[in-house]
Amino acid sequence: MVEKWGVLNIQEIMNNLTIGRSPNKSFEIELIRNAVPEGKINRMKTVKVDLYVESYEGEKFYFDLKTAKPNISNFKDFKRTLLEWVGIELTNNINSKVNTLIAIPYNPYEPNPYERWTIKGMLDDKSELMVGKEFWDFLGGNNAYEDLLDCFESAGIKLRPEIDSYFGNFR
Repeated sequence: MVEKWGVLNIQEIMNNLTIGRSPNKSFEIELIRNAVPEGKINRMKTVKVDLYVESYEGEKFYFDLKTAKPNISNFKDFKRTLLEWVGIELTNNINSKVNTLIAIPYNPYEPNPYERWTIKGMLDDKSELMVGKEFWDFLGGNNAYEDLLDCFESAGIKLRPEIDSYFGNFR
């Protein structure tokens, strides 16, 4: 549930982004936080959070996990979902330190940075996007990404005969 004014502010943010305003997550959060409370709550059905993390200091992180190359048509919906999660959290606790992000667990462009023109103009890539190493190291600490890759490599080596046998059935 989100305050009525929060819903209106979310729509205003979306409108401004579609006409070319640059995304700025801190400004957008404060715009929603400062929405004039009217006491009227709007019930809304939003996308469920894929991953929720709370720091020892109480800072909250809501993640929506996506494939490596999401479609451009979905980014507007992704952004609205991130803003709605902010609105829901702030309706429950106006003083909450909240972060809502898209996480892409794998960077198909590695070792180059994730460069996807489809995110330009809708997401604040510094505050609303974590890709590959940044995401896994955020969750597991320094070198978590490298450790994860090592695990996949070890499993691949160990299971290679079984994998080859399975896929051999499709030749």
